[in-house]
Amino acid sequence: MTLEALVARWGLPALALGAGLEGETVAVIGGVLAHRGTLGLGETLAAVFCGTFAADQMWFQVGRRLRDGRLAARIRARPAFGRALALLDRRPTPFVLGFRFVPGMRTAGPLAIGASDIAPLRFAALNALAALVWTGIFVGAGFVFGQGAEAAFGRIEPLERLLAPALGGLLAASAVAWAVRRRRRGR
Repeated sequence: MTLEALVARWGLPALALGAGLEGETVAVIGGVLAHRGTLGLGETLAAVFCGTFAADQMWFQVGRRLRDGRLAARIRARPAFGRALALLDRRPTPFVLGFRFVPGMRTAGPLAIGASDIAPLRFAALNALAALVWTGIFVGAGFVFGQGAEAAFGRIEPLERLLAPALGGLLAASAVAWAVRRRRRGR
């Protein structure tokens, strides 16, 4: 089975799940697939929005449930989490609207917000707005990238030729990030 056949069969649920778990890369790939016509643009936007919104709501609820436990106390003792909570206390609305645009905050952001005193309904409304903007930016970037690649190289028929280098680059970047993180922890 080809990659295009897999995308055609599982594309939208896979985009929703990927947008919730990973985020930007999956949203951009969704935009490229929408440009190619493999998936519809409206459907792609909806799937990516639902995935990122649902994941952030889930992490918010986890933060809400665990905020009084021992694990939360240990996490709060970490400097990065403490800085996030301090920023959240000073400027809650910009924090909720912006955490998804800050590298490393995709999971920590909603966990910190859940551990705060922000009301769940307020978080849901702000999260929906931010997820809508985020989805438009990253799916749109993928759509534009697809147009640019097609203009520069012509239509690349097999989807594998377009995605293989992107996935290879993602794997290489992940390996480098893992090695750097491991080395810093060893110091």
